[in-house]
Amino acid sequence: MTGDAVEVLRLGDRAVAEYVWRPSLPASLAPRPYLHPIRTLAGTTVTELMPASHRHHLGVSVAVAEVDGANFWGGRTFLPGHGPAWLDNHGSQVHLRWLRRRPDQLMHTLRWTGIDGSILLYERRTVSWQPAGPDAWALDFTFALTNMTERELPIRSPAAHGRAGAGYGGFFWRAPSGRCRVTAPTESVHGDRARWLSVAGDRWTLVFLGGDEETRGDRWFVRTRDYVGVGSSLAWDEPLVLAPHAGLRRRIVTVIADGDLPPGRAAAYADDFAA
Repeated sequence: MTGDAVEVLRLGDRAVAEYVWRPSLPASLAPRPYLHPIRTLAGTTVTELMPASHRHHLGVSVAVAEVDGANFWGGRTFLPGHGPAWLDNHGSQVHLRWLRRRPDQLMHTLRWTGIDGSILLYERRTVSWQPAGPDAWALDFTFALTNMTERELPIRSPAAHGRAGAGYGGFFWRAPSGRCRVTAPTESVHGDRARWLSVAGDRWTLVFLGGDEETRGDRWFVRTRDYVGVGSSLAWDEPLVLAPHAGLRRRIVTVIADGDLPPGRAAAYADDFAA
């Protein structure tokens, strides 16, 4: 989009992703940095940006349904007893400064501001990438949030307000729509904890894993009906409350592979990349 500021992620001579760190977006989409397009080594795109049904889905981003009443997800806000509603409450994530810009890593700071310009959260974000074999590469995404207010900040999903199964909010990946297969070491992965999960589509596979113990304690949000989306949820059905000046840190590693990976190989990636 016109006015975007972009960093291109490369492995050798291949451009595998673009990181839009200062996007030009309307307020209703909760403007925030995002990764799109993300591609396999063979060039297959494995993200979607602003699809017609969910314009606020921005490739790969950190998107939270509610922080103390502010919507950092975009679109409508779920209200108990009412349902989704359009509110004038959208926040934004604004780039502050670069800490590192290397051929295999980007690190910068951001502030999360409410619609009135008040600063709610400070973020330190690191995006790293590396090869993961002849037909795959790994995206390592870490974010640390700090409460910048003098009050408690509750982080909530719609499920915390009573919308069953809608525990989304945190790291979120909008994948290409279409038929896909989800595999995990647990019988059911949506709303559950799993060491890893994989989503296989047409000529591609994504393997998601929590990169540290704290992230592995979060539940997965997985949707394959209507659209394909995977997220690591910060607050499933109970608020996550940050005390004044307290913080949290999460790390998610995603392996982006060509073809259809067998479960054994997906599990091996969890051994390779998890701390």
